Amino acid sequence: MPRAGLTPDLIVIAAATLADRDGLDRVTVSAVARLVGVKPASVYAHLDGADDLLSRVTQLALAEMAERAADAVAGRSGRDALAAWAQAFRTYAFAHPGRYAASHRPLRRAEALAGAGPRHTALSASILRGYAVPEVDHVHAVRLLGATIHGFLDLEAAGSFDHSAPPAADSWPRVVEALDAVLRSWSTSR
Repeated sequence: MPRAGLTPDLIVIAAATLADRDGLDRVTVSAVARLVGVKPASVYAHLDGADDLLSRVTQLALAEMAERAADAVAGRSGRDALAAWAQAFRTYAFAHPGRYAASHRPLRRAEALAGAGPRHTALSASILRGYAVPEVDHVHAVRLLGATIHGFLDLEAAGSFDHSAPPAADSWPRVVEALDAVLRSWSTSR
């Protein structure tokens, strides 16, 4: 029987908090149960196990990121929209490292479509329209943006840039400028 007051949403928030504090790899049903002061069976009464728990953290992270990115992009276009969009992800990655890591977990197609996936797609498309990237090329441009932005953020979070000067923060504007240049020249880049 589920514990009174314990809900799936509360459990997911606890798991996301644990991920941010200790790392995504430390999020287990047992660890979350300890954090909320219940036995693991109480967590299982609300969720379908560890994979369901992690999928829900992924969904939470994607929804939060979409909300922040949408707020950042609102009223902007072109380079300004791109920079604000990218910075929203960077700010989120620093504020919520465990949730950000969870956002990279693959979801089943139905889960992705039922969650924030379509919103991320719409945001990406709105940025690309500011560059006149042909719709037929959107998937390629989105992959480029994602690989560059999230690749940089993942390497930065792992400390991969810590061994050299200047700091990674100094490279970030150059990354955005390079993406802007590629997108501006997209139609002539073939």
